[in-house]
Formats: sequence, C-alpha cells, structure tokens
Amino acid sequence: LHLYVGEEAVAAGSLRVLGADDAVIATYREHAHALLRGIPMTKIMAEMFGKQEGCSGGRGGSMHLFDAGRRFYGGNAIVAAGLPLAAGLAFADKQLGRNRISACYFGEGATAEGAFHESMNMAELWQLPVLFCCENNRYAMGTAIDRELSQVDLIAKAEAYRVPAASADGMDVVDSHAAMQRAVEHIRTKGGPFFLEFRTYRFRPHSMFDPELYRNKAEVAEWRDE
Repeated sequence: LHLYVGEEAVAAGSLRVLGADDAVIATYREHAHALLRGIPMTKIMAEMFGKQEGCSGGRGGSMHLFDAGRRFYGGNAIVAAGLPLAAGLAFADKQLGRNRISACYFGEGATAEGAFHESMNMAELWQLPVLFCCENNRYAMGTAIDRELSQVDLIAKAEAYRVPAASADGMDVVDSHAAMQRAVEHIRTKGGPFFLEFRTYRFRPHSMFDPELYRNKAEVAEWRDE
C-alpha cells in the first residue's frame, strides 16, 4: 500500500481539467487519481481486498486499479512503465485523428529510467499528445533527489528533448489546476507533448513497509505546517 497523503493537491487540481475521452495513466500511488476519475470507492476497496467485484476483478490489488470505460489505464507497479503506455495510447489517437490527450503521472524517480527518455524522445519526434505529469516529491522510493539524479532540474531534462515544460506548486490545488489548464490548452492547440512538474511532498513513508530512515521527522513536520 502506497499512500498519497500530502500529494492530494496534484490530483485534485489537475485531473478535473481533463475530458472524459482523455486517458489517464498513473503509478502505484494512484488511489486519489482513480477516485477523481470516477471509479467508485466501493470498487476500489473491493480491489484492494482482492474481491472479484473490484475494478480489476480482484487480480490487481492496490497497485493496479484499472477502468477502461473511464479511460483509466492504471496503476502500474513498475517505475516509469506507464510512460511508454501513454506514448502508445497517444500514438493510436493521433493515427486515428482523435483529439485526445494521454496524461501520464509518475514520480521524479522515473526520470532516471530508460523508459522515460525513450518516451520523451518518441513523443517529441512524432508530436504525440502526451502530457507528462511528474509528481516530484523529492525522495522517490527513499533516496533524496540530489543523491539520485545528476541533473535535478527536471525542466532541463524535458527541454533536452525539446519538449515544452513548466513547473507548478503541487502543494497548492489552485496552482496545480491553473498549470494543468495551460498545459492541456497547449497540447490541444499546438499539438505534441508537454512536461509538467508538480513540486510536492509525501507525508507518509514510501510504502507501509518503509522504515523511513532517509529523512528526519522535523522535515516532515515542517512540510505539514506549510
């Protein structure tokens, strides 16, 4: 179980900007995204308890919430695995002439994975309507960003692929909403991908099994008070 406590403003502010025909791809920390996309809480809870009434038939569990009818394509347990899925969905939409966006949510840890670089490269080369939504909570699974990435400026990473990019305060629901509106408008009017960094912070450990030895409690308390 990977809780989203602290990062709620990102999903709450950004997801309502998307249309019903747009696709949403998330990480294993996807419970808020699924709820905001319209998946009933009863189906989500049933899935988390492995019941056949769950949104994935009880086979996916907490990390694999899914609802094709609502164009919610997970929930993925593999870091950065959702990015090529988003590129593929966007490629299909472009080939068929559909005015849709594929919004892919992922953490900053995913920017160190090959799938991130491949997906960014293809999205720009083929001008795919992918909205890359990076939820930068500074610690990935349990490593501070400056100990994990040689380039901590995520906007610079996107610009290296000539992908238009912007940052938003992921702790502020209004700023998250406004930034998402601008990004969506850019894709719908100009085409191609867009990279949006939400600067946020998770208040709980990475997962329920995380001893959280990589940061001190005073830092967490400070973020909670802001």
